Amino acid sequence: MKTPLCNFCLKSGVLCPSCEGRLKRGEISELDVRIARFLFKLENKYPSLSDVQFYRAVEADGVLAILVNRSGIPKMLSYSGKIVHEIYGETGKRVRVLEHSGDFRKFLEDLFTPATIITINKIWLPGDSTETRVILSERDMRRLPADVGTLKELSKKIHGITIRVEFEREKR
Repeated sequence: MKTPLCNFCLKSGVLCPSCEGRLKRGEISELDVRIARFLFKLENKYPSLSDVQFYRAVEADGVLAILVNRSGIPKMLSYSGKIVHEIYGETGKRVRVLEHSGDFRKFLEDLFTPATIITINKIWLPGDSTETRVILSERDMRRLPADVGTLKELSKKIHGITIRVEFEREKR
């Protein structure tokens, strides 16, 4: 498993001066350290985790978003969801495994899954600020993986983008 921490820190449970400096500078968080160490322990039990690149973890209102590489998503969800269940058992938070990439549309699709996004628009506001409007089908309201406010907060923390979620009735 590849993580923002070096192998010494993962194995020993003590941060080396380099990783300690990255933590103090805010490049990594305490949550990143905790999740990286836990995933490293799980690697013995679930060998497919050795190919996963863990980037960081973000928490919002009881939901833990774990950002991994594209090929890491199916590996994190494999074993009938046992890995995600063990992370839930360790943290007590619902877990969302998301792709760490520059593609914001893909990020939003993963964030709102199993709900389906109808469209994504950028809204220009006074003062040179913007919001991204995400329109979902009204029938998907019950299918959201978390509260709309939580999903907005995760978007803000991960990509620094404010989103507005709206629901549209289907045309008959």
